[in-house]
This record gives sequence, C-alpha cells and structure tokens, in this order.
Amino acid sequence: IEDCKKSEIWKILILDHFTTKLLSSCCKMSDLMQEGITIVEDLYKSREPVLEMKAIYFMTPTAKCVDAFIGDFKLKPKYKAAYVYFTDYCSDELFNKMKLYCGKYIRVCKELNISFLPQESQVFTCDNPGAFRSIYSPHCSQDKVKTLETLAAQIVTLCATLDENPGVRYKKETVLENTTLDNAKQLAALVDYKLTKHYDMDDNSKKKGKTQAQLLIVERGFDPVTPILHELTYQAMAYDLVPIKNDTYKYKSKDGSEKEALLNEDDQLWARLRHMHIAEVSEQIPKLVKEISANKKQPDGKITISGLSQLMKKMPHFRKQVAQKTVHLNLTEDCMNHFQKNVEKLCKAEQDLAVGSDVEGVKVKDPMRTLLPVLLHPHGTYDKIRAVLLYIFSLNGTTEENLNKLIQHVKIEEDREFILNWRELGVPIISSPSFFPMRRSSRRDRTQEETYSLSRWTPVIKDVMEDAVENKLETREWPHQSECPAAWNGSGAVSARQKHKASTQDERRSGSRLIIFVIGGISYSEMRSAYQVTQSVKSCEVIIGSSHIVTPMELLDDIQALSKPTTTKETFTIVKE
Repeated sequence: IEDCKKSEIWKILILDHFTTKLLSSCCKMSDLMQEGITIVEDLYKSREPVLEMKAIYFMTPTAKCVDAFIGDFKLKPKYKAAYVYFTDYCSDELFNKMKLYCGKYIRVCKELNISFLPQESQVFTCDNPGAFRSIYSPHCSQDKVKTLETLAAQIVTLCATLDENPGVRYKKETVLENTTLDNAKQLAALVDYKLTKHYDMDDNSKKKGKTQAQLLIVERGFDPVTPILHELTYQAMAYDLVPIKNDTYKYKSKDGSEKEALLNEDDQLWARLRHMHIAEVSEQIPKLVKEISANKKQPDGKITISGLSQLMKKMPHFRKQVAQKTVHLNLTEDCMNHFQKNVEKLCKAEQDLAVGSDVEGVKVKDPMRTLLPVLLHPHGTYDKIRAVLLYIFSLNGTTEENLNKLIQHVKIEEDREFILNWRELGVPIISSPSFFPMRRSSRRDRTQEETYSLSRWTPVIKDVMEDAVENKLETREWPHQSECPAAWNGSGAVSARQKHKASTQDERRSGSRLIIFVIGGISYSEMRSAYQVTQSVKSCEVIIGSSHIVTPMELLDDIQALSKPTTTKETFTIVKE
C-alpha cells in the first residue's frame, strides 16, 4: 500500500483465496479503508473495469493467479496500472509471461516472503490440509516431493518474516515393517537448502549467518496419543466437542435467534481463557460477569443467560463486554453438557491408557480391563475408535487376532482403516514378534506438577520443547541438518556480543526462538504447550506450526481416507450422539 500512496487517494485491492485468509488474519476492512483501499475484490471473479483507478494485486505466484492477472490487462486493461505483490518467490517463467503481456501496466512487482498463515500469536499454518494425504497416502507418492518442496518454501518465508536463520534439526526417521519414514529428514534438508539460498540472495547483499534460533521438524506419528485424547482445556475441548467451523461458533440466544461469534485473539476473553481447564473457565466466567453487574449495582445472584440479556438491554455501554461473556457462557455450557453426558466416563479410561498408570500412580497392568467398560457402554463409534487406538498405542501394537476382535466389537469391519492406516504414519498397530521391541522414549517426570485427575497426560511435544530449551535433546534422536551457533541453549544465556541488537523489546525478545514444525497437523493441546513453555521459560519464545490444525475427528477421517485411491473423500461419517 505504501508503494502507491503518493498517487490517487483511492485504490482497489485484488486478492486470491490464500491472500484473503492471510490478510483477514491480521487486519480489518476499516484498517484498509484508512490506507485508501476503497474495495477488495476476488482475483478469479469477473469484475467491472475501473480505468481511472490503480489496482494492488496481492497473490500467490502460481500459474492460475498469473493467468487471471494477465486476463485483466491482455485484451483490454481493467485498471489504470497494476502494483503486483507475490507471497513468495515467483519463477522466471511466470514473471516473463507477465512482462510479455502486461509489462507496460505494471508499476511495481515484489516478492513479500509471507506464504504462511499467522493463526495465533505463536501458531502458524501453511493452510494445506491436503498435505496430509499427499505425504502419507500410498496412492499419492508422486505428490509427496512437490508437497514437501512447497512446505519448505513456506517455512522459509516464516523464518524470513521473523528475520531468523535457524539451525535445523529433525526427529530421527522411524523404521516400521521394513519401511523407513524419513519425511522429517527430507523436509529438514529442503528447508536448510532453501534458507541458505534465500539469505544468499537477500537484498542486503551480505550473507546472513545463523541467528539465535532453532527449528525442529517432526512427524505426526511421533506422538499419536495427543491428537486423539479427549482434552479438557477450553480451546481443545470446544473444537473437539462443539461444531466450530472456520473459528466461528454458532449458538442460539435466549430469544431463539441464531448468533455467531468469531473465536480469535481479538476476543480478549477468549485469549485469556482458551488454555485454562474447563473447571477453571466455568468458575471464571460468572466472576467476570459479576464484576460487570457490580459496576452497575446489579443485585448479585445466580448468573443465567436470560439475566445477562436483561443486563445488556439496560447498559449499552457494557454491551460489547457482556456479549463476549455471553458467548463464553454459552460455549462453556455446551462443553459441560457434552462432558457430563459421556466424555467424563471416557476420560478416566483414556488417561489411564495414555499415561500407563491410574490417578494414584499405580501401573496399568492389564490395559484390556481399562478398555472394556468403554466398549460395553453405548458410546459413539468415534469415541470407541479413539479408546481402542489408545489401547493399541499403550501396547506398541497388538496381535492380529486381538485387533480383529476389537474391530468386531466396535462394528467397523468395513472401516478398519480408521485403525490400520496409522501404520502409514509409522505407528505400530500389529505387534511384530521381534527380539528388539520398539523403545518407548522416556518421558519427563511430572509427578510433582499439579494436574486435574482427568488431565494427567502431557503432549510429548512439550517434553521436546523443554529439552530443546535446556539443550538436552540427544543428537542421536535429533540429528542436526545444520548446526546453530554453539552458544545456543534456548535459555538466552548468550553473551551480549553474540546477540543481535533489537530496536524494540517487541521486535525481538531478550532470548532466543524455538520454532517447531509438525508434518501432518498439530492439535490444540500442542499449540497450548508452546504458550506454556514460553510462559515458564520467559527468555525463549516457542512458535509452533504445521500444514494445518487438526481435531480428533478430522484426523481420524484423514487417516481413514489414506487408503482410498480417489482424491475425493468418501469418509464414513458418524453423527455425534
């Protein structure tokens, strides 16, 4: 926008699907209006020519986008001039094509290096849920290399945006049934190569050395437990149990009208509550509402949603604040209804299977005894599949005979892929009679940490984050693709001479950065871990990202679809009870 500020007051902004998401994640229409943008248009839709105005094109450097752009100028120009911005590196072939057909209309052509989606303040995605199938489906082996290349380029733009040139490490490849899964290794090599190339080509014409940052790359199969457990922290629980689409929660108000709310960091209450346990959230919201009613000398009493609507009518000034609280009262109520109906019964068995011991710390000797009550209770099919998987993971695989019995029990004979396809992620499902049983990585001792009895499991990635920050990651398990500076230990205990000067505190924290990329999707509890570790360490900021964010149901559907030869998902979907 700055580039053509000097010209006419109003301009048109033209976006593709990805840049529309990207822009809406970091600014509102009112912000654009202030900068002189009068209208935002879709690149692919037919538009009326406005010859007296200049157009800013913000798009991905693909043949589809470039062809749509050329279409605006080739025969008859739609606008006075074009200012073109690509999210990423544009190939010479596409650039020359643009120059050939509409060179005289292009005033500016720049690559912005931002082809990732900033999902939250410490979470990013590559906005590519299809990457899961491309990488793990046996039917998509030809797409895999291209997908890894694209993800690598997107990760490099993240590093460039953060002005980091991190040391790159990856989780050692797993070998299962004579198949080696080395996607993390391949992606690490691609990222390192592209990082070097990017900083060699940098406009500053001087080579950028490694910064105080570390990038760890790991595959989804490295922790299969976390993304399928029933979580009881607010954000993870809500996205698992309540139908929230595109971060939009729909609910009915007391007068029966349909309402919707966007769950993002603009909602300060959401940002405060999202990582809390549902028990704390249920306590917090009524307290916050009472604060408001106290401000207006409202008689204290039991907080109900109908009481709140009365409050809103009387106090226009507090409407926005109360509206936020109404949203969260509804959402918490929704979560608690699910919890009391069936999730509470599941949680104890799930936690015992995942942790390997009960609340008292007594080892689970016979996991089948823990699983049986879940199978005998009329839970939904997805819930039973999740429990069966946790049982299998706890044993590092089961016998074929036992697996067949379990599949019959859950009545998924026709859809056994929900369970069997985890093998594509390197997770053992059928135990092999081996002399060398698969070594389970040892976990950090958290017995002294205060937890809720139904939330004892800690995502494995949290152990990794803490080990990385304390410089305790074993090189044998986490080989270096490229070394980071010798002084890196995540704690920020680096001599002042080795640190980059920060112009402002916000621009660069006093310590270092740890960036984690999970191939195949991240769960909301893993996102929470990044904030918790940053909070406890203070001197190291942890950023986590993936191709996309997954809920347990979405992950199971994606796993089941891996063995389907078609690209269309014909998943068997069970209506939630």
